[in-house]
Amino acid sequence: MGRNDLRHRLARFTLGNRWTILVAMALITTFFAVGMTKVEIRTIFSDLFPKDHPFVQVFKDHPNFGSPLTVTLMIKRTDGKDVFQIDTLDKVWRLSRAIDLAPGVDHDQILSIASSKARYTVVTPDGIFSNPIMDEQPPKSAADLAEIRRRVGESAAAATFLVSSDHTATIINATFIESKLDYGEAFNFIQEIVKKEQDGQHEIHVAGFPIMTGWIYAFGENTAEIFGLTLLLMFVMLALHMRNLSGIVGPLIVSSVSAVWGFGLVGWLGLPVEPLLMVVPLMLIARCFSHCVQATERYYELLHDGHEQRKAAELSLVSLMAPGTLGIFTDVCGLLLVALAPIPAMERFALFTGLWALNLVPCSVFLTPVVLSLLPKPTNLSHVLGSVGHSGPLQRSMRRTLEAFSSLAHGRTACYTAGIFVLITVVSVYFMLRIPVGNPVEGTNLLRYESEFNAAVREINRNFPGSMTMELVFEGKGGARIVRQTETITAMRDLQHCLEASPNPPTATLSFADLVPEANRVFNGGNPKWTPLDNDDAAVAAAVTGLMAGTNAKAFLNVTDFDQRNTTVSLWYANNKQHTVDNALAQASACVEKIGAEHTNFRVRLASGTIALQQSINDTVVHYESRIIGALNIVILIGCSLAYRSIVAGLLLLIPVNLANTMLTAAMSLAGLGLDVNTLPILAIGIGVGIDYGIYLLTRICEEYQGAARKDLGAAIRISLATCGKAIFFTAALMTIGLLPWYFLSELKFLSDMGLLLVIVMFINMVLALILLPLLVYLIKPKFLDSDMSGLSESVEKRPQMAVPV
Repeated sequence: MGRNDLRHRLARFTLGNRWTILVAMALITTFFAVGMTKVEIRTIFSDLFPKDHPFVQVFKDHPNFGSPLTVTLMIKRTDGKDVFQIDTLDKVWRLSRAIDLAPGVDHDQILSIASSKARYTVVTPDGIFSNPIMDEQPPKSAADLAEIRRRVGESAAAATFLVSSDHTATIINATFIESKLDYGEAFNFIQEIVKKEQDGQHEIHVAGFPIMTGWIYAFGENTAEIFGLTLLLMFVMLALHMRNLSGIVGPLIVSSVSAVWGFGLVGWLGLPVEPLLMVVPLMLIARCFSHCVQATERYYELLHDGHEQRKAAELSLVSLMAPGTLGIFTDVCGLLLVALAPIPAMERFALFTGLWALNLVPCSVFLTPVVLSLLPKPTNLSHVLGSVGHSGPLQRSMRRTLEAFSSLAHGRTACYTAGIFVLITVVSVYFMLRIPVGNPVEGTNLLRYESEFNAAVREINRNFPGSMTMELVFEGKGGARIVRQTETITAMRDLQHCLEASPNPPTATLSFADLVPEANRVFNGGNPKWTPLDNDDAAVAAAVTGLMAGTNAKAFLNVTDFDQRNTTVSLWYANNKQHTVDNALAQASACVEKIGAEHTNFRVRLASGTIALQQSINDTVVHYESRIIGALNIVILIGCSLAYRSIVAGLLLLIPVNLANTMLTAAMSLAGLGLDVNTLPILAIGIGVGIDYGIYLLTRICEEYQGAARKDLGAAIRISLATCGKAIFFTAALMTIGLLPWYFLSELKFLSDMGLLLVIVMFINMVLALILLPLLVYLIKPKFLDSDMSGLSESVEKRPQMAVPV
């Protein structure tokens, strides 16, 4: 009785000091409202990757090699002519210089046939010179065009990577500096210069991570509108159900306070919010609505029993304090445990949403009865409670649905229902095990297939070796200038040969070893017989000196660093679909093992670039998904077992939510959605949210079973579904209506998919909570049904005259 007495004292104190509590919460809300002005919604690139993954460490140690922060512009002729036209090369020349003015761009990392980094080597009587392919001004005559065509033909790198094989397209690469990059600003700048250069003879396609993020920012501008629409739909749904002031205004006030606290706290903490996860705060607002509706329904039952307002509010707080807090505890655990994945963006997300969920205890549990007690007493209690002869069409449809659910959960049909669930489980497990991990599309699954960005990725991949690279870094030991050593050049050449001879080779490879032999030929008078290098360091050093003669070492930053102590073998791939990524890494690993990872003066590190970084996330998801779900199950099992004083109760609550997650994963598999870092939070949220429904219903079943004169489990299930089940059904419908517009209205495929997944997980959890949980209770008849539940619930002596099916 100790816990019961404590809840009575807390409830009496809360309702006895209503105005003091309201003033205190108003002051706290004002404080957090100021914090809302400090909220930043932005992406931090380096925080999107796991901190401890070896691929991420390689990227951080050598950010110049294959930087994913590279924007690629492809200029393609649409009239069948090649790019060696005055208007095309003039356009390339202007764009190459315009993008050099983009905010945050690395001026040393702009590459096109119009930039100084694209060079060819020429031998003159005065010496050997490495000159830019295009001079300091665009071509003016046919002779100029012919000369540029010749220079491109003499530059193997330009002919492979800067001009397409059919000569109808050329590209410009510009790498950005993360610390100086504002995605929205850079995106708008690039879109503006591209818009100026578009015409009837040219297509300009733009790809790269900064552009993808820019599109996310641009499409995210309608997020506030969708947010407002979904809240309006939830409000209308609530109004149609309640049709009274307290039932509408109460949840609205409490949810608004909770939202201000949630956003205000993250503002004061200075935690930037990832824009892709903005649908989760809406889910938390819907969760607050859900808890408020549960409290409101119980408050109305007590009013209907004849209690005056303040007493009804006090008893509703006593009744739902423990199950409500326990349900919120599961929400908090589900969100905070996402932080087990060592990805900074996920850690911030977990802290932000977990603390927001935690504020539902003072807001939805304690503030709700205070607000309800001060609002006018509703006059349509029989209508809201669904009493026979007084309910509206919405209440009647819910009652009929719940009667059907009840008939499936007990009695003669129970065994057949159990058989159906066994079959559903087997089928769901089968498809769950087939779910792909990683990116299933060419480009990004965050945007729609037909989006401008994904179309650009496909066009660039079609005309060039690909926009996706992987870097195998040769890291020097002891400060040696390894690119001037025979061992390094030989190992790089052997590694490239191994990869190119593999069953699924990269579309192209490039290393410093590709450039040095040509320099050796030119350095020795241009005779092709001098192309092979002598097997000694002096010959290699001389060739490197010839290669870099007359140019800045920064021109070679894509293949070696400024000090020539580290270098890379760059690999291009046609796309970044997961099977391509898997094959690329398997072959690279095998070839590195073949040539040896450790050498006298250098080591070969696997790997950096977009391919490797994508895999680092997938590895983390695979490694931590089961840990997060397992830890969440353990925490919830302990919490629920302690609350119900029975481990069987904890297990009964976990069975429906884990089956719901299995069914959700199976649905994702059937829909072609891969398991990745963006869907990982949904699985954790699904368990935390779904368990809420089970806690409320199981508590009510225990209460009805113990409160009846003749302990009839079937009757307890019917009454619980007709009362508490109605609130669960309505709140699930409320959340579904609130989240569904994201699927139809969001231009971001990820937010669209996430909205749909959340709708599916809400629906599945609702159905399983209302059918499978009472079915398990009916079939198992656990002993805790007869144990003292006073620590978790408060029986109400009088019952409302509900429409309970016979």
